[in-house]
Amino acid sequence: MEPPEVEFEAAEKIILRWDSTASEEAKEHMIFEGDKLEADRYLRAVDEIQRSMESAAITDDDQHKVNSAIQIAMARLEDEFRNILLIHTSPLEADSFSSSTHSRFSTESSGEFNVEEECHEDDDHSKEEEHHSSSYRSTSGIHEIDLVPPEAIHDLRSIAERMISAGYLRECIQVYGSVRKSSIDASFRRLGIEKLSIGDVQRLEWEALETKIRRWIRAAKVCVRVVFASEKVLCERIFEDLGSSADDTCFMETVKGPAIQLFNFAEAISISRRSPEKLFKILDLHDALLDLLPDIDAVFGSNLSESIRVQAAEILSRLAEAARGILSEFENAVQREPSRVPVPGGTIHPLTRYVMNYISLISDYKQTLIQLIVSKPRYSEEDPTTPEMEFSERENQSPLAYHLIWIIVNLQFNLEGKSKHYKDASIAHLFFMNNVHYIVQKVKGSPELREMIGDDYLKKLMGKFRQAAMSYQRATWVRVLSCLRDEGLHVSGSFSSGVSKSALRERFKAFNSMFEETHRMQATWIIPDPQLREELRISISEKLIPAYRSFLGRFRGHIESGKHPEMYIKYSVEDLEIAVLDFFEGITVSCHIRKRSQ
Repeated sequence: MEPPEVEFEAAEKIILRWDSTASEEAKEHMIFEGDKLEADRYLRAVDEIQRSMESAAITDDDQHKVNSAIQIAMARLEDEFRNILLIHTSPLEADSFSSSTHSRFSTESSGEFNVEEECHEDDDHSKEEEHHSSSYRSTSGIHEIDLVPPEAIHDLRSIAERMISAGYLRECIQVYGSVRKSSIDASFRRLGIEKLSIGDVQRLEWEALETKIRRWIRAAKVCVRVVFASEKVLCERIFEDLGSSADDTCFMETVKGPAIQLFNFAEAISISRRSPEKLFKILDLHDALLDLLPDIDAVFGSNLSESIRVQAAEILSRLAEAARGILSEFENAVQREPSRVPVPGGTIHPLTRYVMNYISLISDYKQTLIQLIVSKPRYSEEDPTTPEMEFSERENQSPLAYHLIWIIVNLQFNLEGKSKHYKDASIAHLFFMNNVHYIVQKVKGSPELREMIGDDYLKKLMGKFRQAAMSYQRATWVRVLSCLRDEGLHVSGSFSSGVSKSALRERFKAFNSMFEETHRMQATWIIPDPQLREELRISISEKLIPAYRSFLGRFRGHIESGKHPEMYIKYSVEDLEIAVLDFFEGITVSCHIRKRSQ
């Protein structure tokens, strides 16, 4: 056995031969890229130098030489460590993601990934994957990919072990982190994740943000379940059991910055200014983050990673609060929407379309919102504009259902106010009828919405619709049909009795004038729903046509026996039947009703 000083000198010679500051050959060649035996010799030399440091027999004169050799060795190992990482570091490719996540990735023209995760994996496929590939472990939604081949991991671990035992943990982790972070940055770019501060996100227009939210949701799943999870495994394989929680420290050194960058986007959305159009993307974000939370807890499970877990949980909480706040603000906005200009033709108001389409979308998010909305809407008894609640409580009805009904109640209240801006009572009732009918149809057309609203309240809505239709007919046709009554036409006296021809002529003239005016006006009015339009025309005809036919049958002879009967009997029954078909088409008709016969 050689004396310690001889072994030290031999080790020192190997160390100095690979000193890149003193040798051109050492600069141009890397130890671990060459002969494996040379790499093993170099590691044994480092071990010998470290033993010399710990030797009790070392003299003060030798201490300087030992310290110098260690510094040279550590500088060299740091370079070797960096080089091995660089050789085996590249951005994750689409097929790498696909093979590990059973997901489909397509590359867009922008070079960014478009990820559509499979909803299900059949058992046979899962078993086949497990049999053919042991390159990753799978827990929950997590799929870990081998980022570095096993032989390179062996070399990296061997180097890390020497550097850490020599007190160079910090330097080793810094080198590791700088290389691996560049790889994560490249993967982020491929996934379309931009480096945006919270302020940058909040300054973007909402239309641009919607696209970025969709991209973020897809990318975040890949980042947590593949990128970060794989980085964690790599850190464990290189640094586990090397002391001082080196693997956890290394992992956080590598991914903390990218993780903060990733979650800052969702945080910015969660604290941004609230507005109705943001609700559904906020719910998408909430659902995506909720789905990811178990995987975040698994990947960032150490004490050192607690800040990431806390940030994700806080963002989830703020997204939930934002959704609740938006729904409450939307209710108030519907009640107080200020437009006062009547919509032409009494058709469906844009507010009605917007609100009903909005709550139909809300019903699509029923499962999420039922969990988030835990209290009923607040009704103000002091506010004179607050509409009275018009529904009865049902057992097991969720607070969300009450909010949806409350929105519809607020909408009705607003529509009633808007109907008063019409000068003509007939079109005011028609407007309200059109809009309530639209509300009813939207509720009926959505099984989810109908189930939440309930048949009791739906019946009340249909009752309001029928009441508005009846009010329209009374306001319009009572006056017209009054011209066809017998009262006031018969005269009786000492010298004569029978029908007053002058009164009859005036009655026909009044009917013609009133019907023509009604026809001219109401042809320009609009009932957009074809079935409702036809039903109302039939209802009008059922009242008008028999009354006119009967009146004409009783009194035609009195007019035709006099002068110029065509001035008074201007229209046949068929003419009126045709004229009714013009109603509610939203068109301007000619001055005279189309005549089929005289």
